[in-house]
Amino acid sequence: MNKKNICIVVGARPNFVKIAPLIKAIEKTEGACYELVYTGAENDPTLEATLFDDLQMPSPTKYLGVNSVSLNEITSRVIAEFDAFLENRPVDVVIVVDDLASTMATAIVTKKRGIKLAHLVAGTRSFDIQMPKEINRLVIDALSDYLFTAGVKSNSIATREQHETSQTYMVGNILMDTLRNNHTRLRKPQIDLTEGRYLVLTLNRKLLLADTNKLKSLLDTIVAQAGDVPVYAPLRPQAFDVVASLNTKIRLLDSLSYLEFGWLTAHALGIITDSGNVAEEATFNGVPCITLNSYTEHVETVTVGSNVLVGGDEEKLSEALGLMLSGQWKKCALPDRWDGRTAERIVQILMS
Repeated sequence: MNKKNICIVVGARPNFVKIAPLIKAIEKTEGACYELVYTGAENDPTLEATLFDDLQMPSPTKYLGVNSVSLNEITSRVIAEFDAFLENRPVDVVIVVDDLASTMATAIVTKKRGIKLAHLVAGTRSFDIQMPKEINRLVIDALSDYLFTAGVKSNSIATREQHETSQTYMVGNILMDTLRNNHTRLRKPQIDLTEGRYLVLTLNRKLLLADTNKLKSLLDTIVAQAGDVPVYAPLRPQAFDVVASLNTKIRLLDSLSYLEFGWLTAHALGIITDSGNVAEEATFNGVPCITLNSYTEHVETVTVGSNVLVGGDEEKLSEALGLMLSGQWKKCALPDRWDGRTAERIVQILMS
């Protein structure tokens, strides 16, 4: 069997959660080897000290050290650094994850060097061309030779848009591989709480955090509806500071480790979030979830799963919270191919 040299490129912390099972699958496959590249710095504060141990995966073999906040600067610097990294390196395929500026930059370098490109998670669209990430998605999918999609809608989008040499595969949701692998390892955080009798709030979107009037209105709605039910919000520093300045009745927590956060959300009465990944995890755990967005790239979390979209509408949020707190949430199930075998399918396709 010919050796297959795979390079996996990660641009942000959530990407590591998705590629951990992929690395396990590669390590178990004869003839496959890999290098793991992180576009950020080794001392990146968003990577907690326990992350790689929690995910049972090795740390990156290469850090490109790009830590700018300017999207254009990130793109240009990653192009330069990744191009230098690939010089004289035998790479057969580069796997990129999601839709960041660094992901798009990596994709451009890969194709300019004539190397096969695989996109995980392909075919996701907001259909809002004003969003920088939407442009990234369009560019990455257009350049990719392998489009690995998580659901039926993403698969149809990728198939419709693909060019002649692209191949689209509905491999399933790789985040579920990670959740299944770690389900029995989740660790209760050191918080005085009662299982099933608290809500979890997460906030990450820069636009929502910047609109403090809208955010305060949403937080006031949550607090008013929750009543005596505590609302825990494990937040990263920027979001922590914004919420702390607006509302003190929400119980703010410093960001938790992967295993602690997983336990907190898995045992909650309900979740309010602006994160697609958190909504996917809620569907896996069968926990009611309200998303503070008007769209989702993973529509199966709404059509099949436990997720409901309310956007920034306080009335819709209040109504959904009422159903959540009274135990009248909709019935939900696991979407197709959320079976924990996504990484295995990907590696089989790349090796065939």
